[in-house]
Amino acid sequence: MWKSAVVTGAASGIGRALATRLAAGGAQVVLADREQVGLERVAADLGGTAIPTDVADPVAMRTLAEAAAAADLVCLNAGIVGALGALWEVGAEDWDAVFAVNVGGVLNGLRAFVPNLLAADRPGHILITASLAGLVVFPGVGAYGPSKHTVVAIAEQAAFELAGTNVGVSVLCPALVRTGMSEIGQDPLEVADLALDAAAAGTFLITPDAWHRAVVDRAERLVAGDRPTVPIPND
Repeated sequence: MWKSAVVTGAASGIGRALATRLAAGGAQVVLADREQVGLERVAADLGGTAIPTDVADPVAMRTLAEAAAAADLVCLNAGIVGALGALWEVGAEDWDAVFAVNVGGVLNGLRAFVPNLLAADRPGHILITASLAGLVVFPGVGAYGPSKHTVVAIAEQAAFELAGTNVGVSVLCPALVRTGMSEIGQDPLEVADLALDAAAAGTFLITPDAWHRAVVDRAERLVAGDRPTVPIPND
């Protein structure tokens, strides 16, 4: 379906999986990551174009958008975990670094790519990678969880603002995935398949069925004024 795509955070994990599936489907892929060696290896394997990019840098993201002007799918996937621990135990520098990549990378991507997508005479789509940690709250995750809650809100607002245009928005909120961030979890290629199928169908939120009840429970506890509880998957 996608003729041309750009993927940030493409050197590993979900980003590499997205790029792999897109290239296998015939898309021309432009791949971005700040890890240049890994990025160039993936690009060589897939026949894609490597653009070393720090998504936290607005100028770098504008350069990426210029290089990927033909993209009809923009995967704003880059993210980092940062230090784990209680909120007050994580230093200010780490909070800044996590928000710069996880939140700033998405905002910079929207600023860089949306005008071109809107101006193009073709349908376009933005796939934003957040996390299950952006839908429910886990203790001890430092700045990561709050950053992903922000990403989900940004994606939802973008979907409102792009309604009625030729540009769609989806947000991917996986649970644990076997990447550099986790040794356990779902195969990233399976996650990529789910995300790309959902984006093609125009689905907004992609998150595991096993956690739907936990998302609803959190909302119900909030409106009831109850204290938070640690989320668990469905029985």
